[in-house]
Amino acid sequence: MTSRPSRLALVGAFAAIYLIWGSTYLAIRFGVADIPPFFLAGIRFAVPGLVFLGWGLSQGAARPTSRHYVTTALIGMAMATGGNGLMSWSLQTVPSGLGALIIGLVPLWVVLIDWGRPGGERPAGRVMLGVVLGFAGVALLIDPTQMSGGRQIDPVGASVIVVASLLWASGSVFARHADQPASQALSAGMQMLAGGAVLLMLSALTGEWSRLDLAAVPQRAYVAWGYVMVFGSVAYACYLWLLKASTPAKAATYAYVNPVIALVLGSVLGDELLTLWTMGCSVVVVAAVLLVVSN
Repeated sequence: MTSRPSRLALVGAFAAIYLIWGSTYLAIRFGVADIPPFFLAGIRFAVPGLVFLGWGLSQGAARPTSRHYVTTALIGMAMATGGNGLMSWSLQTVPSGLGALIIGLVPLWVVLIDWGRPGGERPAGRVMLGVVLGFAGVALLIDPTQMSGGRQIDPVGASVIVVASLLWASGSVFARHADQPASQALSAGMQMLAGGAVLLMLSALTGEWSRLDLAAVPQRAYVAWGYVMVFGSVAYACYLWLLKASTPAKAATYAYVNPVIALVLGSVLGDELLTLWTMGCSVVVVAAVLLVVSN
């Protein structure tokens, strides 16, 4: 019989996905200003992936099966490569706070994916209202008609983050049900390593390596890179653990905490414009996510 996780462990894991993840958006934006995004994200996942993998094996974790290699690779490519890699690319043109807000669509996608999978149940009316409200809020935030009268968000970058949120949600749903190694460290390491390897291949294929000049990278970018590599990876492992140790709905609550933290940090530390229109759209999206995850 599996023992229940301690309250302290749960509080620590939730603090990690709330506070650390909320701050990584600005750190990534600082990093990709001087470091190619796929390269930054690839190293960010590959190095901690090796650490987690080695740690899991050193603790006596059972050797992964061939099926484990496939499932963890798929999760890593969906979440690390698709979710984080595309988001990192987009933060070259999209403010970090707004990027975090768009990523907040993840719980809404999860509802739709769960509904569409074999055996899935139709969401309650309140949940569907939250889904519609959330997507409407993001559509107004991207503001293709410039109704806000302010600076328009880059529609390509914002749309790519929407795709990234879909891929992250798909990986999250798959991770709940997929056959993975019993060791959380081993499973997280295999996912990070697979996702990081694909990101580094994308970096090479898109010509990032030829443009990379590490000697010219300022100290601020290195600090930001190190922050997301270390602390962001800890939060990633905590999220994977919470998907099983807690309920998916509770794990998804990061989606309405992260944008608040990211918007404040982006405005205070990153000189990002925080308009009344942005705040209004933020309230709509956060309320929608709250409707979904509190079901």
